[in-house]
Amino acid sequence: MKLRLYTERLTLRHRWTIARALNTGGATDEEVLMVELEDSDGVIGIGECAPSKRYGEDLETVRAFLQNLDLSDATFEEPGPFLDRLQINGAGQMAAVCGLDIALLDGAGQKASQPLYDYLGLGFEEDKHVTSFSIGIDSPDRIIEKVKEASNYPILKLKLGHPNDREHLAALRSAAPSKTVRVDGNEAWTTKEEALKNINWLAEDPNVEFVEQPMPASIPLADQVWLKERSPLPLMGDESFHNSSDVDQCARAFDSVNAKLVKTGGVWEAKKALTLARQKGLKTMIGCMIETSVLISAAAHLSSLTDFLDIDGNLLVSNDPFEGVTAVDGKISFKPIEERTGLGVRRMRLD
Repeated sequence: MKLRLYTERLTLRHRWTIARALNTGGATDEEVLMVELEDSDGVIGIGECAPSKRYGEDLETVRAFLQNLDLSDATFEEPGPFLDRLQINGAGQMAAVCGLDIALLDGAGQKASQPLYDYLGLGFEEDKHVTSFSIGIDSPDRIIEKVKEASNYPILKLKLGHPNDREHLAALRSAAPSKTVRVDGNEAWTTKEEALKNINWLAEDPNVEFVEQPMPASIPLADQVWLKERSPLPLMGDESFHNSSDVDQCARAFDSVNAKLVKTGGVWEAKKALTLARQKGLKTMIGCMIETSVLISAAAHLSSLTDFLDIDGNLLVSNDPFEGVTAVDGKISFKPIEERTGLGVRRMRLD
């Protein structure tokens, strides 16, 4: 199995700022690492790593891990055993594991002449799954501009955790008075009392659907449980939910969980984590980072295991170098690429 690594620099349509990045001024671009695996038959599987400093990863750590990995027993014909070992051996390097996992499963789907959702035994239903569109922290005027640009998307996700949160929600509402909004605190509210105060305010808006990760993941579980018991809105765990080992604790602290492939280490573990979470009575969502259509398409193949989707990372950039799953008016569709197998992505030429 041949391994190739290369980077892609993604240009954001708008400066991207969340609660953790208030002091940095946000980002105007992001760099991701692409992974290609080629077997002796010339089949090429592609994956993507989008590391986050929040989890102690960057392009250098990802590249170093992958370049030193033994791929002698990796195979498109039977990827499962290798992927199971990779989850154990790659602890602490989930973004790197994610890229390799997706490349291996892309190749496996191609070898089996199946789209990945069929290869995984999941299927996919068209016209059912809708992604939210994210609005980052910004000035009220810029938020209004972004909301108007996203007018075709029926669900918005608003990033909060700024001193002017109330003005930001008011700005959104001036442009979209009754649209469904999901709120993401990104660990911004540091005490249970502060979180509850903000959630009580948000609950005054009848079209706020849920609040994602209101407090830091490091907050004691007892405080998380306290907040869930008193919250007038459903709570979703994101930074608190990495893989299937977190399900039991999250079932006590949250009503739903957000699985991101860069946290789970790819599709293989995400499928397990989502399945177990649903068995424990949690609602589920697949989220994303700033990503190309490679990671977004991989996530979309798991749509049947979710109640919500937030896979808009490729929509937030102006130079996605790949073509894959589409999200016209927010509706996730594989129709434009239904003749393709595996992930169903291909590189497109950009002017």
